[in-house]
Amino acid sequence: MQTACIHCGAEHLLKDGQFGGHTKVQFKCSKCGKTTIVEIKRRVDSTVVMSPLPSFARANASSSNLNLPPPDPGIRLPEKAKVVLSILSGPSKGAKHTLNKPRVTLGRKGADIPLNDPEISRHHCLLEVRDTHINLKDLDSTNGTYYDEERVRAAMLQDGTEFRIGGSLIRVNFQPKTRRFYPCFDSQDWLCEILAPSPKLSGVR
Repeated sequence: MQTACIHCGAEHLLKDGQFGGHTKVQFKCSKCGKTTIVEIKRRVDSTVVMSPLPSFARANASSSNLNLPPPDPGIRLPEKAKVVLSILSGPSKGAKHTLNKPRVTLGRKGADIPLNDPEISRHHCLLEVRDTHINLKDLDSTNGTYYDEERVRAAMLQDGTEFRIGGSLIRVNFQPKTRRFYPCFDSQDWLCEILAPSPKLSGVR
C-alpha cells in the first residue's frame, strides 16, 4: 500500500507483508528520518482507509472557501484507461462523469464536478488520480464522506470502489480506452487507427 510521512509528506510504498496481520505499522521516513505510525482498515472492495492523514489529505476548506495545497507532481491520468464516476443513487442518479484532469473536487455548484444533491457541501471532497488508484480526501464537509455507512476522512480508491457523499452513492471505474478505425483519406493506407475522428472525418459513417 502507498502512504506518506506525516512530517514532510514524502510518499512510501509499504509491502503487505510488513503488516503481518496488524492494523498498525511504524516506518521511518527515508527523506526526513522521522517516524510515522500508520493505522489501516481493509475493506472487501480493496479500499484502504488510512490514519493519520497522509500529505495528499491535508487541506483547509469550508463550504464557501477552498484552500488546497499545491498539486502533487505525481498525480496523472492513466494513459490506457479513462476514469469514470458513476452516480448510483441520489438526485443525479444515472449520471456519469469522465475525468479530464487528475485533480477534481466534488460538490455543489462551483465544484469541478457539481452534483444536484442538497445534502452535500459546496466543496465536499477532493479526488487525485495517481495512474492506477485515486486518493480521496473529505474537505471538512458538513455531512461527511462514507464507506459502508462509516464516515472517513481519507482513503485510497481502486477500480470498482463505491463511496457516498450526501445522498449520492458514487462508483469509481478505470475503463480501458477503446480504439476505433476510420477511413483515412490522407494516407496511402485505407484505414488508420485513431482514438477520435478528426474534423475532416466527422462526416464519415
